[in-house]
Amino acid sequence: MTFSIAGRCARSGAFGVAITTSSIAVGARCPHARAGVGAVATQNVTDPALGPLLLDLMAQGRSASEAIAAVVKDRPFIDYRQLTAVDVQGRSASWSGTHILGTHAVSERPDCVAAGNLLKHATLPGVMTDAFAANADQHLGERLLRALEAGLESGGEEGPVHSAALIVHHQQAFPLVSLRVDWDDTNPIATLRRLWADYRPQMGAYLQRAIDPTQAPSYGVPGDP
Repeated sequence: MTFSIAGRCARSGAFGVAITTSSIAVGARCPHARAGVGAVATQNVTDPALGPLLLDLMAQGRSASEAIAAVVKDRPFIDYRQLTAVDVQGRSASWSGTHILGTHAVSERPDCVAAGNLLKHATLPGVMTDAFAANADQHLGERLLRALEAGLESGGEEGPVHSAALIVHHQQAFPLVSLRVDWDDTNPIATLRRLWADYRPQMGAYLQRAIDPTQAPSYGVPGDP
């Protein structure tokens, strides 16, 4: 039902996730990231509680693989879960239980990990991590989105996807990027691309307004001088 990529920008230290699925509102359940800690995706038959739990463990100093090993140990229903994580040092790790749906696969590389289930082909996650690595000069949000687009172009899921999300966390407790397409009948990844194109030029202004509104540009709304 889902394919995703979690990644770290080695230059900036930012973390993020791009994800798409056939069900509604994937951004509400599956992508998780935390500044200075890591990025996580929880998917297949999703337990959203596992995302913050994995981030808490990595915040305590555990590697991505150590955090996943701790979470899956003796946990009820863990064989229905597919998990990925990237930690502060760019180490990646994953878990795919025995009840993952359809064709499923994972590609782990330094600074990124892609995974999916009910895929058209098992090589799709490798296509995504290749795309992520090939765009190292781009903003992390752009790299993640290009990887998601590459996954779709290489075959995607067995059926159509209907929701997608892109998150990036950098230096603040709040996300630098948090974009969601909760439902799209045709192509949620294309809609996510349009949202990113509109949001990216304004991203710095929204961040500045949070840090110091006295230095922020004009709000550009009716009544603002």
